[in-house]
Amino acid sequence: MKTTDKTAFDQMNVFGEGAPNDAFAQYFIGQSYLNPLTDAATAGVGLANVTFEPGCRNNWHIHHASTGGGQILICTAGEGWYQEWGKPAQSLVPGTVVVIPAGVKHWHGAKADSWFSHIAFEAPGTDTSNEWLEPVGDEEYAAL
Repeated sequence: MKTTDKTAFDQMNVFGEGAPNDAFAQYFIGQSYLNPLTDAATAGVGLANVTFEPGCRNNWHIHHASTGGGQILICTAGEGWYQEWGKPAQSLVPGTVVVIPAGVKHWHGAKADSWFSHIAFEAPGTDTSNEWLEPVGDEEYAAL
């Protein structure tokens, strides 16, 4: 459900907003928040709830791996977008699961008129790394 009402969104966002995502702010347009749900070092996998203010999105990026790897998004509150390079954007609503194989250039974030949260799962693999690329331009984003 779309919402610009932060109080209503906070009630829907069952995994919590977390802290401002300052460590990765350079790769986002708008404000995002990060709430780690597991410690990858002890749990073996990293899970985090990522919250985006309306209009916030991350840059195009690629999750690299020589084997395995990639990312899984589990949408939990609000509404957002996911897009792979060269393909149309996909609307994201609570319950949507997106499996992103390693090597796929993509971006994700909130719709312009809604807060949005998803759980990000970094799939285990070998030689994994993230490559941050160009921002999703305002004109490109506004056309969605």
